[in-house]
Amino acid sequence: MTPERSTPGETVLSIEHVAVRFGGLVALSDLDFTVRDGEIVGLIGPNGAGKTTAFNVVTGFLRPTDGEVRYRGTRLTGLKPHEIAGLGLVRTFQRTSIFQNNSVFENVLIGLHRRGRSTVWETLLALPREQAAERALADDANEILRLVGLERRWAELAGALPYGEQRLLGIALALAAKPSMLLLDEPVSGMNPSESAKVMHLIRSIRASGVTILLVEHDMPMVMQVSDRVVVLNYGRIIAEGPPADIQRNPEVIRAYLGEGKKRA
Repeated sequence: MTPERSTPGETVLSIEHVAVRFGGLVALSDLDFTVRDGEIVGLIGPNGAGKTTAFNVVTGFLRPTDGEVRYRGTRLTGLKPHEIAGLGLVRTFQRTSIFQNNSVFENVLIGLHRRGRSTVWETLLALPREQAAERALADDANEILRLVGLERRWAELAGALPYGEQRLLGIALALAAKPSMLLLDEPVSGMNPSESAKVMHLIRSIRASGVTILLVEHDMPMVMQVSDRVVVLNYGRIIAEGPPADIQRNPEVIRAYLGEGKKRA
């Protein structure tokens, strides 16, 4: 399915009065915000604030108790994760999800193969149409590897890559699904400053290619440098929303992070 493109600045993701309750525990309370086409939006908050729960609701891994989510006008509530991904909304995970025993190139090619339209017989007989499709997928895989900076690692075993490069490969797999919106779950977790800087550059490059981005991250300086707008959660509710400079000066946000450390968010 080819996702519909929106005019710049149009709202593409709407989280509308979403609540999630687990028995007596309120994980999210009246979560209500939007993401516009072409934005990079950071979703931050102290540990346990509800960030990952929000991601899981948006991507269909968790059904909200109340409220709903819409993406480019389509109601997502009740759809399965693969159906949501088919609409162009694709996520990464905190834990690196790659095919450890395949090469870097094969990993991306596996991600791309879901887009192929060849029949079983065309594949088995290696008919011209199948050969052309395979060449096109290989070209796409090489382009994605260039974008994430892993083109020189193409032949290496994915499981043998350093941790930071495995995280980059996880992003490459998400890009193989051809998202119109990418949800990044702690993309620089466990990385050193040099690796984090590369990911920030990559995020900007992905946005420049026409992909809208919503990210959850604990690295406060990274979020503030890369985001156009920041939404702050605390105890499952939004306590602030706005440009990074305003968020950094917000008294309620500062109170929420006392004891969290200047670089923890």
